[in-house]
Amino acid sequence: MRQIFVNGRYAAHARTGMQYYAQELVSRFQGRARTIAPVSPLKGAKGHMWEQFVLPLRARGGLLWSPNNTGPIASFRQICTIHDLIPLDYPQWFQPDFARWYGWLLPRLARKSAHLIAVSHYTKARAVELLGVSAGKISVVHNGVDKRFAPVSSAAIARTKQELGIRFERYVLIVGSIEPRKNVAGFLRAWPEISRREPDLGLVIAGARGSGLVFGNAGLPEASANVCFTGYVRHELLPALYAGAMALVYPTLAEGFGLPPLEAMACGTPVVTAMNSSLPEVVGDAATGVDPLDPASIAEAVVRLARSETLRNDYRTRGLRRAAQFSWDRCAAETWKVLEAFA
Repeated sequence: MRQIFVNGRYAAHARTGMQYYAQELVSRFQGRARTIAPVSPLKGAKGHMWEQFVLPLRARGGLLWSPNNTGPIASFRQICTIHDLIPLDYPQWFQPDFARWYGWLLPRLARKSAHLIAVSHYTKARAVELLGVSAGKISVVHNGVDKRFAPVSSAAIARTKQELGIRFERYVLIVGSIEPRKNVAGFLRAWPEISRREPDLGLVIAGARGSGLVFGNAGLPEASANVCFTGYVRHELLPALYAGAMALVYPTLAEGFGLPPLEAMACGTPVVTAMNSSLPEVVGDAATGVDPLDPASIAEAVVRLARSETLRNDYRTRGLRRAAQFSWDRCAAETWKVLEAFA
């Protein structure tokens, strides 16, 4: 069997969805794959240059796994994980240079790779349509959820709220980078009506602003006084942040998978989410669906949950049951099976 190498460029970036995915799987490969990374973290054009010209030489003779939507087009012995094709579907949400680069790279990468892994059936369908590859060249392996995402004590919730400066007794939560696709602006247009009907309810927005080199302006309206922006939240604080929320609201416009709803459900938190792209296959019937472009739809769903403990308990039970179907152990095992077959 050929040596399996991992494209370690992801280590240069903050730990968000795709980087989190790569770290979770590599940690479960138990040393069976060797990560190749730059000597020092490289981002932007320097990172792309290293990936396209240095990495193929260092991975020569083995099978390369590129876990994060990108990879060297010179490597024919490569498996690439495709998380989403949103820069191709919605280039207007990204900076022009970024959208052009991925519009050029991804079709070539898909055709030259030995095989692709998609994180959802939705992503696989978009890859078949947009990248010019056959369905047989793509395996679907769903993401997982870490065991640390589970119901936590009230004391842990109180400590996390204090550390993040959250003063609300009750709050709804948004988790994710602040970029056009996440539609935080859309939820903020619904917030005045929610706040009017539930004046004791606060809103916590947890996430850093997306890089100006990648994303377009998120177009946020002015927020009211009962809104708390925490910025980027460390991973170890997320379970208590989820568990303390009355509900997670996920008004996204498109997702390749969508980890926050799954993490929230694992913590016993009801979820209000858009039901587009990959989200129906992630949440099933364990979340309240809304139209992310309709503020009235969002407001009605949040208020209905806020006023009904019975409804919250129902979705809490459904969510815990649904989240138990996803694990990083299973994701790593299925991914390794694909890598081993091509090595």
